[in-house]
Amino acid sequence: MLYPLKFEPILKDKIWGGTKLKSLFNKAAETDKLGESWELSGYENDESVVTNGFLAGNTLPELIEIYMGELIGDSIFDEYGLSFPLLFKLIDANENLSIQVHPGDEVAAERHNSYGKTEMWYVVDAEPGAVLIIGFSEDCSRDAYLDALDEGLVEDLLQKVPVKKGDVFFIPAGLVHAIGKGVVVAEIQQSSDITYRIYDYKRVDDQGNERELHTEQALDVINFEASKEPKTVYTPLMNEVTPLVSCNYFTTNMLRFNKSIARQYAKIDSFVSYMCLDGNFVIDFGGEKTIVNKGDTILIPASIDELSLIPDAEVTLLEVYVDNA
Repeated sequence: MLYPLKFEPILKDKIWGGTKLKSLFNKAAETDKLGESWELSGYENDESVVTNGFLAGNTLPELIEIYMGELIGDSIFDEYGLSFPLLFKLIDANENLSIQVHPGDEVAAERHNSYGKTEMWYVVDAEPGAVLIIGFSEDCSRDAYLDALDEGLVEDLLQKVPVKKGDVFFIPAGLVHAIGKGVVVAEIQQSSDITYRIYDYKRVDDQGNERELHTEQALDVINFEASKEPKTVYTPLMNEVTPLVSCNYFTTNMLRFNKSIARQYAKIDSFVSYMCLDGNFVIDFGGEKTIVNKGDTILIPASIDELSLIPDAEVTLLEVYVDNA
């Protein structure tokens, strides 16, 4: 019988990374430039490995091959096969990330034989004065954009949004964006690693080389319209489900609870993932207990219809699934 699955994080050094994933979530990295923790991934060469129960040591794609729709949902398996459709990350921006844009499914398939990259961010932590770049502040023409790029002034065209813990942003393919210095986010995205970097502050690596820019590729996918309401507005509810983002690729809710709650998933034909961002709790599934700590990401197989979440104290988690309704 399948059960709630825990995975070994895949830790990635980045030129802009820091130490907050260690201090906030106890990620076991020796580096002081830990930029990303891939919490749940079926991406090629970065497949998550199970750490609990009798399936420990198996990769996520191996489990999909064995359990198919029982693990991820019948309709999801019919559409994606052995590919897990989503990628879950924790990101620490100790320095500004590059300004970038992602292609949608059509362009990504044509150019890279990949899925596109629509994503969302939940701000886990933000230093005072920290900002995110989310789209253009006003409608922009292609020519004006290229002129600003040539003059090193592209930042002047973009919208800088002050952020605090708990802010949520939906980042569809085509939206220019960047995570600013001092921000830690939980990111839920399509399973893709295609990024078009359009500006990188002229930073150099240890060898003195600037990172590659993708100016021409980005031009065909950028949405030049103003991003007028970039922040997702929501009212957090205690011991109830708070909807955050719903799109063709994923649905994300927030669960904030300080007493036991029951979750029922019989009506959705999908796996469910929990990203625990604050607090610790226990999953009770048929009398079997799974301990979940702050920073853990858990995969609930599609075959599990009902379970209970029992908190130690107050817990905040993101609940994610694919809604095929």
